[in-house]
Amino acid sequence: MKVLVTGASGFVGQEVLEKLHAAGHQSRILARHPTSMRTRTQASEFGAEVHAGDILDVASLARGLKGIDAVIHLVGIISELGESTFENIHIRGAENVVDAARIAGVRRFVHMSAMGTRANASSRYHKTKWAAEEYVRKSGLDYTIFRPSIIYGPKDLFVNLFAKISQLSPIMPVMGNGQSKLQPIPVSDVATCFVKALTEPASLGQTYELGGRDVLTLEQVIDEILLATNRRRLKVHIPLSIARSQASLLEFAYPRLLGKAPPLNHDQLIMLQEDNIGDSEPANKLFRLQPISFRQGISAYLKK
Repeated sequence: MKVLVTGASGFVGQEVLEKLHAAGHQSRILARHPTSMRTRTQASEFGAEVHAGDILDVASLARGLKGIDAVIHLVGIISELGESTFENIHIRGAENVVDAARIAGVRRFVHMSAMGTRANASSRYHKTKWAAEEYVRKSGLDYTIFRPSIIYGPKDLFVNLFAKISQLSPIMPVMGNGQSKLQPIPVSDVATCFVKALTEPASLGQTYELGGRDVLTLEQVIDEILLATNRRRLKVHIPLSIARSQASLLEFAYPRLLGKAPPLNHDQLIMLQEDNIGDSEPANKLFRLQPISFRQGISAYLKK
């Protein structure tokens, strides 16, 4: 099967390309920077084609979908910068890819969403993810939607962030009371679901929640990271009022002074106060996953 992958340069995208290649599929990478070292390395390593394009450029999508059998749409952001807003990337981008697939006659569409996505969500991140899901559901395509919880792995921006903080500081900050629940899942399991769904008829028209074996509070996640790195740190709970002030400062300063998306924003604070758990058993059963403990998963790549 020939598969167009959007968001291939991302953390999950790399793993999806690897598993597509291992399963005998031919990948085509939709890349905004087709000559970047990362894209060239992926093309060489996984025998992938590279197509210069952008999910906000309809014409480039039309060209990129020629001769394609299926789409895996992974593009998403957790922080905004310039025109890369939640509305543009999550909603408009998804609509463009869906419309282009329909016009090109590409029926199979596997879509990345997120655990916690719902119509009445408090965060704009989840609200825009919901709008994208709704568009996919009403598209008439043979879709499958996945909603993973926190995804972790060797190059993640969550577990590794806390590990880095613990390396540099004697204090480990915990936003709020640290009691919101998470269900971290290895990136390899997420990628397995996306690739297996391509040829699994039972997944057509379905939405699956993806979570790991363990349900942990945010504070327990931090404890596991400290245990895996063999570090003892003083955990300091940051009141939400202070965290919001920090987020406001970062949202103002980072784009203007550094030209980068802020590492912390108000949407993330909203989501960190909510449980991010679900029923992963249907996906585990259908895609024959064998969930491992969070401790086992992070010990494979965090250094003591």
